[in-house]
Amino acid sequence: MKKSKFSEEQIVRILQEAASGTKTHAELCHDHGVNLNTFYIWKRKYAGLQTNDLRELRELERENAQLKRLLAERDLEIDAVRALFRKNGLALPNPSRERNF
Repeated sequence: MKKSKFSEEQIVRILQEAASGTKTHAELCHDHGVNLNTFYIWKRKYAGLQTNDLRELRELERENAQLKRLLAERDLEIDAVRALFRKNGLALPNPSRERNF
């Protein structure tokens, strides 16, 4: 995906300017050199956010990406172990057959 030439803080400021109602959306987009479709995409994603909310959103997105990577690595490890068990002819652990003592 192409990186925006506007930072997230700038986007929030543009949206706050639009919320003030001094200019129409078309005028605002023309002044900032933004397509109207892009403006509505921003509005859908960043509507109602303040700059401190933006920092929290960025932090949560970073944490979510890290958790997704960890989950993908764990799934790869599980697949590798299962492939090794099948190759060596060992039975795979079956959770329904396990007994708790």
